[in-house]
Amino acid sequence: MFDFSGTLFRVEPTEDWLRTVVADAGIDLPEAELTSLATRLEEAGALPGGASPRRLPARLEPLWRERDLSPEQHRAAYTALTREVPLPSPELADALYERHWTPAAWRPYPDTAATLAALHERGVPVAVVSNIGWDLRPVFRAHGVDRFVDAYALSFEHRVQKPDPRLFRIACEALGAAPAGVLMVGDDAVADAGAAALGCAVRLVEHLPVEQRPDALSTALGPLGLL
Repeated sequence: MFDFSGTLFRVEPTEDWLRTVVADAGIDLPEAELTSLATRLEEAGALPGGASPRRLPARLEPLWRERDLSPEQHRAAYTALTREVPLPSPELADALYERHWTPAAWRPYPDTAATLAALHERGVPVAVVSNIGWDLRPVFRAHGVDRFVDAYALSFEHRVQKPDPRLFRIACEALGAAPAGVLMVGDDAVADAGAAALGCAVRLVEHLPVEQRPDALSTALGPLGLL
């Protein structure tokens, strides 16, 4: 089992995210203003898959805790965080949110395709287990790695979030495997380590930019004889 964001894929940098949406909207921002807004959006935690909020407004705490249980909650949480930053146009909050759905907003880590392909060739079934509020399958298809994934267990589809063991159990059952024989690879020591409650082994990788993490997946799986 693999996590999605920060494990197999990484979302684009906040500045690139903002720059693309502003350009598509035909808004001309001075470079210094664009950079400043990107920094403030990063601090607000407005980019799904990016940094968590540095300071979460108290009124948004309940929504933030359950953001991955439905598409509506996910959009509401992240657009609310975006609106904490004074943008040049109010419509940008929704445009920014919708940008992060697109396959172009996501980059696979350098060893993602090779790792998934190697497991597929060895007959090792793979599930993606993610706390997320939208369907990430098109991202996998666009990057050519969907053929290596046998099952998806997504929080919004099952109304349960990691670290709740129920989401990992759903994935194990989809793979037809007993938890004791399943490995969970993720980047979150709380959410992804929830698989251990079922008896799954857990390996963690660092949630780093793609250029800073060339081979963490292969390093985590290699000693186990899976690659």
